[in-house]
Amino acid sequence: MASYIAAEAQTAKPSTIGRRVAAIRYAHKLAGFDTPTDAEGVKATMRGICRTFGSAKNKKAPAVADKMLSMVATTPDRLSGLRDRALLLLGFAGAFRRSELVALDVADIEETQTGLLVTIRRGKTDQEALGRTIAITRSDVACPVKALTEWLNAAGIVSGSLFRPINKSGTVAASRLTCRSVANIVKEYAGRAGFDAAIFSAHSLRSGFLTSAAAKGASIFKMMDQSGHKSIDTLRGYVRDAELFKDHAGAGLL
Repeated sequence: MASYIAAEAQTAKPSTIGRRVAAIRYAHKLAGFDTPTDAEGVKATMRGICRTFGSAKNKKAPAVADKMLSMVATTPDRLSGLRDRALLLLGFAGAFRRSELVALDVADIEETQTGLLVTIRRGKTDQEALGRTIAITRSDVACPVKALTEWLNAAGIVSGSLFRPINKSGTVAASRLTCRSVANIVKEYAGRAGFDAAIFSAHSLRSGFLTSAAAKGASIFKMMDQSGHKSIDTLRGYVRDAELFKDHAGAGLL
């Protein structure tokens, strides 16, 4: 087992190896066998790999509010531009995971006087599909409610998937966008706005909302309501990132 892990380290990241080790452990327990992953030699090998190659996450840049405004300002005046503007603004305002964003249907959206009520049928932390509803507020500068309405009206979408592919002739498909499409759209508009597209991803929408909300002093519990996080510890990372320079210990020393 230790030899297998050492060989995997030549091509796989420590996090990937860790998932494979966990899968092997689970399979052995399920079959009623002793778990080879508990051997001290295996544990020592994993520790050595983590020390050698490191396990720090390659974090993508958050599309914080000012960056988001720059990105949506570059959307072209055509059908795909209306779709992309709505997707970016709704994805940001809802702190959506990309899987949640592409799974949305027209039936999941209810417009009210103050904004939108969006029902998320199932999410990463909701494997039983209990669902939850979040609020999207109207905005004065770049309104996600207005952007979504303009896209749906222009595309003639009255039911089914919210965000759809558009072919070269401008025809809107009945299918829904893929998760990869969301990532590509975020990268495209980050590049259009003059940012390094390589450091942006679909997660930049979610992390951008949470980082921006934390910077404005939003309640961490309100942030959890919006994002669907179950752990406060996870959200603390966004709060810390937003406040790295706030009341800095070195401020004014030089």
